[in-house]
Order: sequence, then C-alpha cells, then structure tokens
Amino acid sequence: MARLDGKVAFITGVARGQGRAHAVRLAREGAKIIGVDIAGPLPGAVPYDPATPEDLEETHRLVEAEGSQALLSRCDIRDLDGLKGAVDGGVSEFGGLDIVVANAGICPPQTWDEISGQDFADVMDINVTGTWNTVMATAPHVITRGGGSIILISSAAGLKMQPFMVHYTTSKHALVGMARAFAAELGQHNIRVNTVHPGGVATPMGSGRMVERLEKTAESNPRLQGMGMGFLNQFVAEADEIANVVAFLASDESKFMTAQRVGIDGGSTVF
Repeated sequence: MARLDGKVAFITGVARGQGRAHAVRLAREGAKIIGVDIAGPLPGAVPYDPATPEDLEETHRLVEAEGSQALLSRCDIRDLDGLKGAVDGGVSEFGGLDIVVANAGICPPQTWDEISGQDFADVMDINVTGTWNTVMATAPHVITRGGGSIILISSAAGLKMQPFMVHYTTSKHALVGMARAFAAELGQHNIRVNTVHPGGVATPMGSGRMVERLEKTAESNPRLQGMGMGFLNQFVAEADEIANVVAFLASDESKFMTAQRVGIDGGSTVF
C-alpha cells in the first residue's frame, strides 16, 4: 500500500519544475492530483520563460502514467475566486482534499535600486497573497476531511536571504510567519502547516535570461556572491529531491510536525 492511497492533493504551479515533481511524486504515492498553473505570461521583471499550456498537459500525462488521476487547469493564484472554483471542482470530482502544496511563485533578480513599486507589488501579490489565497481556498475542504497537511514552498531566502532580491526575500520570509499563524489556528482541526525551503534547484526557472540577470546583479556587490554556497559537492538540488521531502510532509510519517521550517539547501543557510 502506498503512503498516500485514498488521498487527494492540490498543487499550485503544477505545470513544470518543482510543481510537476510534487504532482508526479504524490501520484506515485497514491494521491489523486488537483492542480493549477498560470501557464502563460508572467510579470515583466521575470527574466525566465513562462510555463505553457503544453507543459500543463505534460504534467497531466505524467501523473496518469503513475496510475493516478489528475484534474489540472489554468488559473492565476492572485484570483481567489478562480482558485476556489478549481479546488471546488476537484473536490467534487475526487471526493475531498487532504494535502495542499502552495508551490507557485516568481523569482526576479534585481538590485535594490532596480526594483520598482510595481515589481515589488507583483512579487508580493503572487508569492504572499497568492499563497494566502491558496490556503483560504483549500483549508475548509481539509477541515471537512478531518485533517491533513498544508505545505508552503518558501525558499532558502526565507531562512537566510537571497542577495539582489529584496522583494523575493521579503516574500519568502513572510511565508514562515504565515505558516506558523495558520498552524496555530488550524491545529485544532488536525491540520499541519509547514514550510519547505529549497536552495538552488535545477528547473526551467533557470531558462531565458535568468542566469544573465543573476550574474549581472552579482556584479553590483561581489562580496555577496558566495552566500549560496553549501557544504556538499552538489551545488543545486534536483526537483525530485524537493518532492521527496514534500511527500514525507504530506504523509502520516510526519503527523506530529507542524509550524516547522524544513531546509533543503546543502547547508547554505548556515554557511
């Protein structure tokens, strides 16, 4: 028997990268998958290529290849009503909701003085308000189910900081407080809320002009370039390695863990 047999999971940012890895891994463990992704244009400050509808279709195919079922749709997590519609439709189809993985977010490298008010608002609207929307759209269903696990994907930038990303660092620290606050109030419903903090991960977020922007912003203050170094020979994680931890937090193996910050960063946040 797989660890998540009979469970249903909702995942944001599911079209590719970490979101796809979470969907495939949880499906492999027996969960049915409800998922959303904007699968379209991102704010102007984002230098990497956006996910596409074809990416979303590929995730659907990969979940079904694991012998599970998926109900995936396009939705912007800034749209609370849209999220509620996607969640409600999935719950109606699959019978309930046990696991939430709030994975969607953006990460634009910009020096402090390059960030406009709109850039800052875009990052906060997606990474913070979008995550809050995700919990608000899903928590009532998890309560009805009798409990479950809510996992907010933060970042190493939510434990330490990420140079040349004031807005991103702010947003990912905010998720720690959000998780703790939700954990306190939802605990009476047997719902656990934890944050996961990946360091660098090999995903399509490195596409487009992302590497160029990282290098350019680093030139503004070379002293900060080594802040992402860890203790291991492996410099970045694979998306599957993050999904392994998400699967653990989704399962009953972690049933007494809540309000915790789980780093997956090779030690970079304590280096």
